[in-house]
Amino acid sequence: MSLIKLKKGEIVECLEKNRAETDKIIEKYLPKKVTKQWLEFTFGKPRYAYNKKAVEEGLIKPLWNFLDRGGKRWRPILFLLITKAIGGNINNVKEFIVIPELIHEGSIIVDDVEDQGELRRKKPCLHRIFGVDTALNAGNFMYFLPLLAIKRNKKRFKPETLVRAYETYGQEMINLHLGQSTDIYWHQGRTEKISEKEYLQMCAFKTGCLSRMAAKLAVIFHNGSQELADAVGRMAEAVGVAFQIQDDILDITLSGAERKKFGKAVGNDINEGKRTLMVMYALEKANARDKKRLLTILNKHTDKMGEKKEAIGIIEKYGGIKYAQKVAQRIIKDAWGDADKLLPESKAKKELNEFVNYLIERQI
Repeated sequence: MSLIKLKKGEIVECLEKNRAETDKIIEKYLPKKVTKQWLEFTFGKPRYAYNKKAVEEGLIKPLWNFLDRGGKRWRPILFLLITKAIGGNINNVKEFIVIPELIHEGSIIVDDVEDQGELRRKKPCLHRIFGVDTALNAGNFMYFLPLLAIKRNKKRFKPETLVRAYETYGQEMINLHLGQSTDIYWHQGRTEKISEKEYLQMCAFKTGCLSRMAAKLAVIFHNGSQELADAVGRMAEAVGVAFQIQDDILDITLSGAERKKFGKAVGNDINEGKRTLMVMYALEKANARDKKRLLTILNKHTDKMGEKKEAIGIIEKYGGIKYAQKVAQRIIKDAWGDADKLLPESKAKKELNEFVNYLIERQI
């Protein structure tokens, strides 16, 4: 997989170029057409017989319906850039990009079910098309399918390297579910007081752990030290957290033209009652009347545009957006400092830094 030069004006082009290449690798593990060879590699030889139609309709068709809608595919690029920055060989590990990407895609499918979502990437959520049972099963399948990338390439690595990789994979999947459960608990309106540290920890698990997994695996597959894996992992986790904060900001600030282009509705997070960093800050600073009103709108999970705009107005009134932007920038700066000390100076390191900054400054 080739990466173009990551100058600021070329990063969007880089994402587009590498998305196509990422999907080619994904097809090795999730083909668009079921074959006997794929079935036996993925599931083993059957004791009796596989029902090919069930596999196509229950997994392949819904998952490619979702994957073909697009998505940024930035986690694979992060994995490859970190590989380059530590002096690794991209060609030796490129198939492992499916690990953070497929898990991420699966988590979105499941998240949409849990949030009772309507639209995702301009089309109805997967459970609205194929049913909750199929969507949940397909989404959960994506949590485990990427393990086959390690299985397929295991002969090239020492047993202790594989153990480190499996342990990292398993731990981050555990963390992912704690992050999601915390987010669900909060947006159900079952608590009013959430500290900033608690919120950031939720993001570190819900969104940051897949970036952290990708970073740690890049180091592990090149026999890097645990110190380097931890430092690069913290940096990548911070990218995930900052990315989530920026996503929350764009949810209420994206222009009408941009929303139409990318299929994003206004204030989805308000509709879901989510306690974003902006909301938390506004609730802390607001007077009693505004605080009560904002909580009322969030807790009723409104889909009325007037109420959404009213909530956004309260958030803006108390500086929630500007505060969230500052926190995202601070998180990245602090985390980059730790990784910077351990990464050798190189062109790849500069590309990694530029990409990290793009992710929190993006407007899409």
